[in-house]
Amino acid sequence: MPIFTSPDGTRLAYHEQGEGEPLFVLPGGPMRASSYLGDLGGLHTRRRLVRLDLRGTGESQAPADPATYRCDRLVDDVEALRERLGPERMDLLAHSAGGSLAMLYAARHPRRVRRMVLVTANPWALGTPATPEQRRAAALLRKGEPWFEEAYPALDAWLTGTGDAGPDSAPFFYGRWDEAARLHDALGDEEFNDAAAGVYGSEGAFDPPATRAALARLTAPVLVLAGERDGAPDPALARRTAEFFPRGELAVQPGGGHFPWLDDPAWFTRTVAAFLDRAEAEDDSRPDGVDGAEEVSRADRTPS
Repeated sequence: MPIFTSPDGTRLAYHEQGEGEPLFVLPGGPMRASSYLGDLGGLHTRRRLVRLDLRGTGESQAPADPATYRCDRLVDDVEALRERLGPERMDLLAHSAGGSLAMLYAARHPRRVRRMVLVTANPWALGTPATPEQRRAAALLRKGEPWFEEAYPALDAWLTGTGDAGPDSAPFFYGRWDEAARLHDALGDEEFNDAAAGVYGSEGAFDPPATRAALARLTAPVLVLAGERDGAPDPALARRTAEFFPRGELAVQPGGGHFPWLDDPAWFTRTVAAFLDRAEAEDDSRPDGVDGAEEVSRADRTPS
């Protein structure tokens, strides 16, 4: 397990799977060990996955200063990992809450991002997070499923602030509540740093107007991938997120939930790999010496 040192001296771990072009991967949670991502539904057969354990999670050391769990403070850790592995520009994939970290990184280091994939990312960094109403609307789409009557009150209590989501609401986060989903959910208790999660989005973590302004100038292609059955974000919010990027595009996975690589690994891997490959071909075809900052066209294609 490779270890590197962050700028403040915290020792951080990352995990590599597969071979070929590296794809840097940021976990969600927030502050969940990257092990829950696995091989992203077999994406490691198409790219070398480099999964970062954020400070205080997985195999990474807890920092001396807990305030550094804040999302904007973690940007330096991502940049330190890029410097450790050496690419001038990197392909970046982020899941869920990790999407906000990826956006902050891209806003601060736009020339270091070659391509970016945001998987079921709740866009706190943009100031447009999923609302309770959007979550409830997505949940009600599952009303015919056998677990719904037990699960919905737990979800509603969490959304109204009268209780914790708890294990009863877990089925809403998966496109299929099968044995693989149950096993994946059961591991969550061992993978979260709850104290760090409370700091991640705390006051000062996000400056949405500044982030939106910076990302409006981002020249890297961005794929925003949503699950059809997810509520945070739902497909409509994911589309709005894609529209913040000059070269943003949307893909909605049929039947997908918040962990789409579990629901349909083949679709997920095919779609992400196709985006990365196509974006690379498009970049290679651009004239030498053309600075992408001059381009403002938007790609509205949806990968199939």
